[in-house]
Amino acid sequence: MAEIIQERIEDRLPELEQLERIGLFSHAEIKAIIKKASDLEYRIQRRTLFKEDFINYVQYEINLLELIQRRRTRIGYSFKKDEIENSIVHRVQGVFRRASAKWKDDVQLWLSYVVFCKKWATKTQLSKVFSAMLAIHSNKPALWIMAAKWEMEDRLSSESARQLFLRALRFHPECPKLYQEYFRMELMHAEKLRKEKEEFEKASMDMENPDYSEEILKGELARIIYKNSVSIIKGAEFHVSLLSIAQLFDFAKDLQKEIYDDLQALHTDDPLTWDYVARRELQIESQTEEQPTTKQAKAVEVGRKEERCCAVYEEAVKTLPTEAMWKCYIIFCLERFTKKTNSGFLRGKRMERTMTAFRKAHELKLLPEFQYKQLIKSLLSHKFLREALEVAVAGTELFRDSGTMWQMKLQVLIESKSPDIAMQFEESFVHLKPQVCLSLWISWAEWSEGAKSQEDTEAVFKKALLAVIGADSVTLKDKYLDWAYRSGGYKKARAVFKSLQESRPFSVDFFRKMIQFEKEQESCSMANIREYYERALREFGSADSDLWMDYIKEELNHPLGRPENCGQIYWRAMKMLQGESAEAFVAKHAMHQTGHL
Repeated sequence: MAEIIQERIEDRLPELEQLERIGLFSHAEIKAIIKKASDLEYRIQRRTLFKEDFINYVQYEINLLELIQRRRTRIGYSFKKDEIENSIVHRVQGVFRRASAKWKDDVQLWLSYVVFCKKWATKTQLSKVFSAMLAIHSNKPALWIMAAKWEMEDRLSSESARQLFLRALRFHPECPKLYQEYFRMELMHAEKLRKEKEEFEKASMDMENPDYSEEILKGELARIIYKNSVSIIKGAEFHVSLLSIAQLFDFAKDLQKEIYDDLQALHTDDPLTWDYVARRELQIESQTEEQPTTKQAKAVEVGRKEERCCAVYEEAVKTLPTEAMWKCYIIFCLERFTKKTNSGFLRGKRMERTMTAFRKAHELKLLPEFQYKQLIKSLLSHKFLREALEVAVAGTELFRDSGTMWQMKLQVLIESKSPDIAMQFEESFVHLKPQVCLSLWISWAEWSEGAKSQEDTEAVFKKALLAVIGADSVTLKDKYLDWAYRSGGYKKARAVFKSLQESRPFSVDFFRKMIQFEKEQESCSMANIREYYERALREFGSADSDLWMDYIKEELNHPLGRPENCGQIYWRAMKMLQGESAEAFVAKHAMHQTGHL
């Protein structure tokens, strides 16, 4: 192995001598490079090979290439590249070949090889890398597309790109993405040929080129791909994707029309077809010669386009009265409604259309719950409270057991300053299961705090605690305690704490809040703090090591604390804590003692 490494280092010497001779590197730097190279060579020549060693080798060589580039620029020297850079690039390619042969399945390694070749190697070399990669990873359409795009865009070889796509389709005859990109490539090829022909005509050059046949210039090859692909891949979504690609090319108007007509003929029963046809009305320009110039005229023109869209949607929901079709219609209405405009006329029209469509869909019960919520949010954001309430009422009638639907209705009522809010909260609990009511109880308490008396708010909390049980009640107790301290100070908070202290379950924060409230008082009672810690430890002492540590710190640091109690607290903790909690406590206690020393 030593002989191989020595031979490879000697192979480097000519390029290193050149680097030193032309002044890009000093003698000391060359020695450092040789030392590093020896270490890297050893790692990739030993019996047990690791991928990371090959990656580190390549990365070092790339860094060296970039450093050489920067130094060439600095001193303005651009000669001897064959002897220096090309030698390094050739060596890195050899390392990549070894690595990719050993770890064939590592796509990321192959992609790194490709990226390196794109920057440093020739196009012929990169073409060979793509061929080797695709021979192993022929099951990955994305790699075929990458190779074909490179052939088309970088190597400017439409024929090579075409051959790659055809080979890929033999492996993946039902891959939509391959057909889409092949279709796009042929249209790009036709566009390129059209531009070339125009340039030749401008220069009055007579070029007899068979590629300039009228059929190819019109995109006939793309049309053949379109026909073949839609016969294999069914569905409006794929059809629309090809139409969207064709619309990027102005010369392909006939092809666009053919695809559009086929879409309408073949996929009449697909909501996506109707959605596309309706939205297309937004792109169709006015038939009048004069284009609108004033803001008002432009708003009227946009309004007309939207009316035409809605007319198509209206026809669609009659032809195809399904939830999916109504969903498309409402999404369109919402998109237009939420689109910013300074025109009050346009905003009003959009809201009116949205509400009309919603009422029809609701009457037919063909809207999913999430669209009621979307519509309510949009109406609220634009302060259309009356309409938002209409949607919310309709939503709770249809989805009586949905907690979020009732939550949104109550949000609308609160923003509308309705006098019936408390009654509506009560009604919601009649229809909902107790498990989904926690957020509604919290909302009621929060609203009551701002709008009602302390007595009313406390009554809400007490009702909530009777209705909400189990783990959900933990959050409610924390909220109740926070409210008590905000509204009535420490005295009120302590009264609430006393009333709840036996109503399990609790959170550890419930007790920590009381400790903090006590410490904020001018006449802070250490006896009360001990009481809160003791009650907290009764609930959480077997698992919470932080609680025990904080208790010890309190006795040590509080002016009225008793440091002599710390030993007893420590031994109690060791008895109660179990497993990892005990180990964590011992470690924290040791660190704390070290800090004190």
